[in-house]
This record gives sequence, structure tokens and C-alpha cells, in this order.
Amino acid sequence: MNPLRESADESADESAQATVQDPAQDPDQDTAQDATRITAEETVPEETAARDAEGPRAAGALLGDPQIRQWMWRIGIAIVVGAVLSVALGVRLGIAAAVLVVLVDSVRTSRKDSSVAAWKKSSAAERRTEKQLRSLQRNGYLVLHARAVPRDDEGVSDGRIDHLVIGPSGVYAIDSEKWDKRLPVRTQSHLKLFHGPFNKKDRLDEARWEAEQASRIIGGRVGFEVPVQPSVAIYGPSIPWKVMRVRDVDVYAGNRARAYLRRRPKILTETDVQRIFTAAEQALPPKYPE
Repeated sequence: MNPLRESADESADESAQATVQDPAQDPDQDTAQDATRITAEETVPEETAARDAEGPRAAGALLGDPQIRQWMWRIGIAIVVGAVLSVALGVRLGIAAAVLVVLVDSVRTSRKDSSVAAWKKSSAAERRTEKQLRSLQRNGYLVLHARAVPRDDEGVSDGRIDHLVIGPSGVYAIDSEKWDKRLPVRTQSHLKLFHGPFNKKDRLDEARWEAEQASRIIGGRVGFEVPVQPSVAIYGPSIPWKVMRVRDVDVYAGNRARAYLRRRPKILTETDVQRIFTAAEQALPPKYPE
């Protein structure tokens, strides 16, 4: 054998022996490996369990959403109606009927929507006016709904403004009323308002008082006079005029609320509108705090 080759082989063997250590001589390494293995074995089932539980929780959250439930119900009814009419009248008519069911129920539900939670279970009069006023936002109008009118420094209130509207044409306190449509509405000399045999003097005086209080409170905040025009939007009976001022209160049919505001001349700048709106939002608390 070549002496140089033999010497090289012996040196390589010694280096390999020096590099490879006996596991029995390094207990810390075994402990670290065991700990890593145990931790991994414990973590994997926990992560798997968390992922498994996350699915039912997410599904439960979706089912708990009223809008999701409403759409599930709507689609279910549409499928049933579409299937029945497809068999009876043909596929095209069945599909058309299913789409119509979805559209009709969507419109019906939208009429019940409101930014004021307390109104969702009450009369539709406020919601109908709110819907009209919503479309005026692009014309520079800002609206506060269901605002309390404080009577004293403690915030005690006997009044509520259904809709306080601030826009280019001024500031308005609108109260929405649902009256019996079977009784006629008439006025006498712009001083009295009757609904059938009932004199509505108290209701007009209340609307005027609420507007006066709002004017005083907001004016004190902004540092200049802020006139607030009271009005009553009436739903139900036929109103034989467009807009009539009775006891300083504008009275009109509820479906004319938007036109009532849009046809007035502009008297406030955009800066004025924003300033008055901010003051009113701070000074007139919500009647139904969340």
C-alpha cells in the first residue's frame, strides 16, 4: 500500500470521529429535540381544532346576520315560485317570476330601513320622509333625524324634531304625521287646522315651539341668528293644497317633503350649512340614544 495514501486515510478517519459525537455524551441535545417534538405534537392538534371550530363560528355569524337571513329567505321563495311556474307555464316565465319575487321583496324591505333604530318598529311616516330627504344630500342638504329639544340645562326634553334639515335654502324642523285618511283636512283663515272635527292647534303650537327652541340653541352655538322653519308633513288624508302656512307652520302632504325644500331660494353657503349642522349635532342630542 502507498504510505502517503494510508496516511491520508487515517487522517480522514480521525477527522470523522472527531466530528461525529456519541448521542449519549450530549443529553442537552436529546432534551431539546424531545421538547421540539412534544411542542410540535401539541401545537398541531390545537391549530387543527381551532381551524375546525372557526368554520362553524363563521357560519353561525353569517346566519345570525339579519340581512343574510333575509336574502336566504328571499332566494328560497324565489326558487320555489320559479320551479312551480316553470312546470306550469314554462322555464322563461318561471325565471321571470323568480326575479320579480326578489325585486318586490327588496323594495318592500327597503321601505322599512331607517338610520334610526327605534323607528323600525313604529309608524312608516318618519321613514317615508327620511327616504325623500336622503336623495337631497347630493344637493348640499344635511339631515339629523329624531333629535331631542332640551328644555333646560339638564337636557330634559319634552319635544322631538323628527327631521332637522340644514341646506342651501335654510334650516327646517319637519315633523312627520300619519293621520286617518278617512277624515278630511281643512284650514280656516291660516289660523286653524282641522282634521275632520279635530282642531290641530296644539300640534301646530308644538311644532312651532320645537323650531323656536332649536333656533335659540343653535344660534347660541354659532354666534348668529339661525331661523328654523317648522313644518308638518302629513300622510294619509288628501291635502287640498301644495304648501300652506298655518300659525307660522308650513303644512303639506308627506310625499311633497322633497319638493318643499328644493324649490326654495338659496340663502346659505356651503360653509354656513356645515357650521350649522355641526352645532346642531352637538347641541341637540338624539332622542333615541344607541
